[in-house]
Amino acid sequence: MATDNNDSSDKSSSPFLIQVSEPPLPTYNEIHHFLSTSSPNCGAIATFAGITRNTFQNKKVLQLHYEGYTSMALSTLHSLCVDAKSKYPTVDRIVAVHILGSCNVGETSVIVGCNAPHRKEALACTEYLIDELKARVPIWKKEIYEDDGDGESGGVWKENVEWREGRRCRVMVKEQEGEEELQGTKAEEE
Repeated sequence: MATDNNDSSDKSSSPFLIQVSEPPLPTYNEIHHFLSTSSPNCGAIATFAGITRNTFQNKKVLQLHYEGYTSMALSTLHSLCVDAKSKYPTVDRIVAVHILGSCNVGETSVIVGCNAPHRKEALACTEYLIDELKARVPIWKKEIYEDDGDGESGGVWKENVEWREGRRCRVMVKEQEGEEELQGTKAEEE
């Protein structure tokens, strides 16, 4: 199991519960405990769980298969959690976990959540977390379909719409970083 906590010997000391691993994910009780035992100031917990559906565009889905670049996914999730905490400063703790490997219909593949003093910020942060996770984290999904009668079954690798939309932002950031490096090099040459 690949996890990223500030102090892996005491998960309660870290504001983030981050995991990218083979199933199983942490249980709802474990996540709820992590989010509910930090600050008496927090009166709201919001979570989102992504569950494998049984159909996609009239095709019967048997399972999803996830692959990812684990160390980069953990680093990106950590960065995402830091960004979320900055954007939503009253949020105290954040959960962002995703499986790698197979995920059957009805099983959970991703969970994000947070706690905050009030529901609006907790809900907004949770929505931000799942949208940005899908846009930024290098985890890829293959949908495995039932044989449709033509003798062909198998799967299709899918790109999240958010990932496609996020590409433009990632390229723009990369270009800006390149321009800054180029400007720094020119300044050094002068």
